[in-house]
Amino acid sequence: MRKKYPLESLFRALADRTRLRLLHLMAEQEICVCYFVTVIDVPQPKISRHLAYLRRAGIVAARREGKWMHYRLAVPADPHAAAILKATLGALQQDKELRNDLQRFHRLCCGPNSLVQLMGAPAPVSAVESMSQTSVP
Repeated sequence: MRKKYPLESLFRALADRTRLRLLHLMAEQEICVCYFVTVIDVPQPKISRHLAYLRRAGIVAARREGKWMHYRLAVPADPHAAAILKATLGALQQDKELRNDLQRFHRLCCGPNSLVQLMGAPAPVSAVESMSQTSVP
C-alpha cells in the first residue's frame, strides 16, 4: 500500500509568495538557479532554501550539471495533490507580477545580453526534455 501524500505539506509549500513565483517560472521548463536569483531579485541562499522546501514537499525535482543546479516541477503521484498543484498553477497565470517574472525570464534567457552569453549559464530546458533528465534526490 502506498503511503498517503501529506496534503498539509503541499499547502504549506504553496503558502509563500516567493515559492509561488518559483513554481510559476518552472511550470513550463526546467530552470537553472541563476535565473531565479536574477528574475526574482532575491539572494541565492534564500532561493535555495525555498527550493529545498519545495523539494521536501515533493513538487520540485533537481539535477546537477557541472556547477549548475537545475530545477523542474515534479507532479505528485497522489491525484488530489496533483489536482491542487495544477489548479494553483492555473490560477497563478492570472497574476500580473508573475506574468512580469516570466517576461523578465524570457528576456534574460533568450534576448541580447542574456545570462547564457554573459555568465555561460545553461539555457532553460523544456518541461518535456527535463522529464527525461536524472533527478538528484
